[in-house]
Amino acid sequence: MKAAERIAFYSQHFNLVEVETTFRFPPTTEVAHQWVDRTPDGFTFDIQAWSLLTGQPAMPQSLWPDLFDEVRPDRRDNPRLYSTHLSSEALDECWRRFIHSIRPLVAADRLGAIILRFPRWFVPRDRNRDQLEYVRSQLGNLPAAIQFSCPDWLVPEECESTLSLLDELGFAFVTVDAADGDPRGLGGVVATSSDLAVLRLIGRRSKDEDWWVPDRRSYRYTDTELASINTSLGHMSDCAKDTHVLVGTCWRDDAVTNAQKLKALL
Repeated sequence: MKAAERIAFYSQHFNLVEVETTFRFPPTTEVAHQWVDRTPDGFTFDIQAWSLLTGQPAMPQSLWPDLFDEVRPDRRDNPRLYSTHLSSEALDECWRRFIHSIRPLVAADRLGAIILRFPRWFVPRDRNRDQLEYVRSQLGNLPAAIQFSCPDWLVPEECESTLSLLDELGFAFVTVDAADGDPRGLGGVVATSSDLAVLRLIGRRSKDEDWWVPDRRSYRYTDTELASINTSLGHMSDCAKDTHVLVGTCWRDDAVTNAQKLKALL
């Protein structure tokens, strides 16, 4: 399917879709207008933040050409671009442009949340807590949700302070259907006092299986697994005004099949 056909299909069968391409390249206002024009009222987009904005590696070609002079000279030939390679003024400008690009979704009441995926090396320390405050200052009052790759944010000795900080900054938390024992996962069903709760389904494959799986995004949930997720969603929805379920099993038609089966249960 072409992109326009996929959006048309999603809007016929679901009321929410996550745009993942914005993690690699920031969108344009023209594309955001197309998303609005091709979907009905009431349809919602969750938008992944551009990787550069959360400390993840970005492709140099994803940076606006007129800002390339703001990259440190000794980093201009690097195959990966990081926010630390830019001047602070240029990073602020990147935030402004990214937010401007999705304004058509905001104006049309189509924006559900900006999903901020932080890397595994983004660990609970004062400097990174300050970074979360900086991110909120750039976003203003736009709805956003934090997805931590590092589970240390939710271990017992950090969990209370982490959730307090997210509440204070108005960030929702992305609960991940992770392996048993991962504090970010459904075992604890983490929810902040945000109006929004977010659950990402990535498959329940054990770590021992990772080495042979041809694409780690592939996973078909069983009816039993979906039934237990449905129960957890009930707990999450008791704590929030809105609950978003994002299916990240994006191998072939796994995501759509999983989402349709879960929708039938709901």
